[in-house]
Amino acid sequence: MTVQQIVSGPGLVPDIEGLPFRDLLQALPVAVYTTDAAGKITFFNEAAAELWGRRPSLGISEWCGSWKLLHPDGRPMAHDECPMAIALREKREVRWSEAIAERPDGTRIPFLAHPTPLFDKEGKMVGAVNTLVDLTGQRRGDEAGMRLSAIVDSSMDAIISKDLNGIITSWNHAAEMLFGYSPAEAIGRSVLMLIPEWHKDEEASIISRIRRGERVETYETIRRRKDGSLVPVSLTVSPVRDPAGRIVGASKIVRDITSKRDSEQRIRLLMREVNHRVKNQYAVILSMIRETNKRSKDPADFERRVRERIMALSQSHDLLVDAEWKGATLRDLVRAQVLPFGNEECLSMSGPQIVLQPNAVQYLGIAFHELATNSAKFGVLGGGDGSIAVDWHIDDTPEGWRFRLSWRESGGDVEIPTASGFGSVVLKRVAPLALGGTGALEHLDNGVFWALDASLSAVEASLEGIERR
Repeated sequence: MTVQQIVSGPGLVPDIEGLPFRDLLQALPVAVYTTDAAGKITFFNEAAAELWGRRPSLGISEWCGSWKLLHPDGRPMAHDECPMAIALREKREVRWSEAIAERPDGTRIPFLAHPTPLFDKEGKMVGAVNTLVDLTGQRRGDEAGMRLSAIVDSSMDAIISKDLNGIITSWNHAAEMLFGYSPAEAIGRSVLMLIPEWHKDEEASIISRIRRGERVETYETIRRRKDGSLVPVSLTVSPVRDPAGRIVGASKIVRDITSKRDSEQRIRLLMREVNHRVKNQYAVILSMIRETNKRSKDPADFERRVRERIMALSQSHDLLVDAEWKGATLRDLVRAQVLPFGNEECLSMSGPQIVLQPNAVQYLGIAFHELATNSAKFGVLGGGDGSIAVDWHIDDTPEGWRFRLSWRESGGDVEIPTASGFGSVVLKRVAPLALGGTGALEHLDNGVFWALDASLSAVEASLEGIERR
C-alpha cells in the first residue's frame, strides 16, 4: 500500500472540503506520522521531523523516525519496543505513552505518543497513525515551577498568595514562622485575619489596584499574628495571572521589620545622645578657652595651654570610646592623666572599683590633668622625691550614697605656685559643680591637697562590683 493510500486513500482518511488530508496533517503544529501494517514509515509532517531532528526514509525506516529511543528512566528502547510497534503488534490504541527521542546531535526530547491502528472497510489493519507531543516546554515549566516552589519555601520572607476575594491560596514556611498559622490553618481563610481593624481599608485598596493590573510597591504597615500580637512589616503585592493572561489573584511578600524599627530607634537615641555630648564638649572647651585666656601671658602661652587641656580631654575620650561610651574606671582615668608626665612610680591609688559615667570621666579627667600638670611644673611629677596618693571611698549618709575622693601630693621638694590659675578654677568650681558636689583645694607647706564630695549617682555608671565601705 502506498503513502497516498494510507494518508488519503478511499475509506481511510478522506479529504476535507477539497483539502487533501495529507496537507492538513502537514499543517498541524504537532508531530504526526503514519506507517503501513508492517511498521514502515509512510508519511511524517514537518513537526515530526523537527522533533526527531532528522528525516527518516519513507518505506524503509520502521516504527518511529527517532535516531535513538529511550525509556522515561533513561534506559535504551529498541524501535520495535516503541508505542507504535506495540499498537501495530497488538492492533490496539496506545494512549499517551511516554518516551524520549534522542536526536543525532545528542539532544533528548521527552514526548508522549498516541498511536492508533487504521483499518479498511473489511476490518483489515492497513497501518497506523501516531501523534507525538513534545514535553520539553512542559518539563521546563515543571522544573521552573519546582525551582520556584523551592525558592518560595526556603525564602526568609513570608510569601502569601490570595485570590481576588482575599482568600489565601498559598502559604510558605516563613509565613508560618511570622504569623504562627500553619498552612492548613491559613489556606482557605480570608487574609483579613492578619489585618488589624484600623488597617482593614488597606485590603480593599490593594485588591482594587491588583484588579487593574497594578503592582503595589513596598510600603510599611502593621499585621496581626495568631496570638494577637502586632508586628511591623513591609509589604509588596503583585498581580497573579493565569495562562490566558487574566488576573486571578495576588502574591504578597511580607517582611518582618521589627529589627529594622529597633535599629532606627537606637540610631535616633544615639544621635540625640551624640548631640547632647557634643554640646557638653563645646561647653567644656569654651570654658577652657575663656578661663585660659584670662590667665595667659601671651598668645603663644594661650595656645600651648589650650592645646594641652584639649589633649587631656581627648585622653579621657579615648577611654570612653574603648568602653563604647559606657564609662571608664577611676583607676584608668587617673593613670591616663598622670602617665604622660613620667615618674608614675610615685603614684598610689586606693579605693573600691568604680566605673565612672561619661560626664564624670570628662570633668574628673580635666581635674586630674590640672593636678598632674601642676605637679609636673612644681612638684613630684617634675622629678621630686615626694608621693601622690589618690584615695576614694563611698559613704552611706542620711542624704544618700556619697562619693568622696582626695588627691594628696606631699614631699620635701614640692613647690607651691603662688598665683591662682585656671587649674584652681577647675578644681574648686568647674569639676565639682559639673558633678553636683563641692571641692576643696589646699596648698600645704609641703604639698597640695584636693578633695571632692559628690552624690554617687552623679559619678558612677554602675553599682555592680562596688564594695562599699
